[in-house]
Amino acid sequence: MYDTSLLDEDTRNSFWSRVRRFAVPPTMVDAATARRALGDWGGACAAAGCDPEFELRAVTRAYGAELTGRLRADLRHLAPDLLRWHLPRIAPDGLLRPGLTLTLARYPRDGGGAPLHLVARTAPGHASAGQRIVLALWDADARPSDGRPRPRPDPRFRLDLHRHLWDARRAPELADRTAGLTDSHFAEAVWEFEAGLVRSADGLPDGSPVVVRLAHRRHLLLGSSPTAPAEAGRGARGARGARGPAVLPDAATWTPPDLLLLRAGLIGPGALHPLVAAALAPGHRPAATPQRPERAGGDGPLTVECRGVPHRIAVVDGALVPLDHAPEQLRREEALAELGGPPLPCLRAIDRAHKQPEDLDAIQQRLLHGDRAGALAAVRRLIGPQAVLRHGPLAEALDADLERRLHHSLHAAGLDPARSRYDAAPVPATGDPRPHGRPHRLAPRHSGPRRSW
Repeated sequence: MYDTSLLDEDTRNSFWSRVRRFAVPPTMVDAATARRALGDWGGACAAAGCDPEFELRAVTRAYGAELTGRLRADLRHLAPDLLRWHLPRIAPDGLLRPGLTLTLARYPRDGGGAPLHLVARTAPGHASAGQRIVLALWDADARPSDGRPRPRPDPRFRLDLHRHLWDARRAPELADRTAGLTDSHFAEAVWEFEAGLVRSADGLPDGSPVVVRLAHRRHLLLGSSPTAPAEAGRGARGARGARGPAVLPDAATWTPPDLLLLRAGLIGPGALHPLVAAALAPGHRPAATPQRPERAGGDGPLTVECRGVPHRIAVVDGALVPLDHAPEQLRREEALAELGGPPLPCLRAIDRAHKQPEDLDAIQQRLLHGDRAGALAAVRRLIGPQAVLRHGPLAEALDADLERRLHHSLHAAGLDPARSRYDAAPVPATGDPRPHGRPHRLAPRHSGPRRSW
């Protein structure tokens, strides 16, 4: 998880509240939960932005029916939305930590050899648009058929020893695994317990050293014998994949954000993931109250002070228009504005809604966290589904998201975006990234299927 040890409590809680709002929206949780309840693990993954990289029939041919049965049982109880919430994140926006491969479960094989790993992968930074998560199988004894290297699971970020963070069957353990934890330190007894789990899982003898990462470049070595600082340094190198002591997973050294937000009174049990609420607030019954819609033009007329008189602006026939001006007056005012005259306040308000609305930050955060559908819904409510989006920060945010998604598509297809022909004319940081300054349109002028962003 993101290291919040250097942040004060208010800043840390504000950070997690913001991440929670945009990274795992309620619509995602509801859709993924509904599909999981029906036993549709593929549908649950699709709802939560997870892409399985394997087919169970191919797994059966390669590893046998018994191992596939255990894998299928884990997938049927996988809560991908809960996994997304508990994956490591980075500042400042709380995006998924890029380029990460972490183990969710390990499956020993009858014939011996290294166990098969069910892993979750995040894309590298240049291809992280959409914040997609790939579910894959990692076999230390196999060579990829396509020749593409597969990164090894990171021992620092592993969830096979903390299945309560993604497995619906183990979610009730969340209360016991976090009991007594504080957001400033962890009892040594907890660390020793977690280190015992690591030794047992990895087949290590009792008392063998285990590295605990306290902060950046600060490590502690747990073990039966005193350790010199130099040995602790070698343990830190082991945490990065070199030979060295075993590593205590990060999941054992941080308090889940839900617990922090509950203690701070920033959320109630009704705002938690259903599995988390059942563990941390047993007996709580979720209220059947609709989510409060965000403020937008589609929620009702907006009032604008126009030359000393309150005027209304609303979406009519799919476009944001002033209601208290005659068409002839609007044409005259628009012509005067084009000649350099002061624009009508109502027209200024509409232009601001197109270019830099009050909800711009929320829309940008939705795009960063992969919720493009939610961002476009907010834009449509704001200016109408038929309106032409004018050039400005809002259009630039949508263009930038399209560019990031192109890089993600190239990466998913096994191509190098840095060498792609699509990078011959990169989108500039300023100015109109569209040819000839053509405006965005939320829907075409004529009949036919609507353009998707």
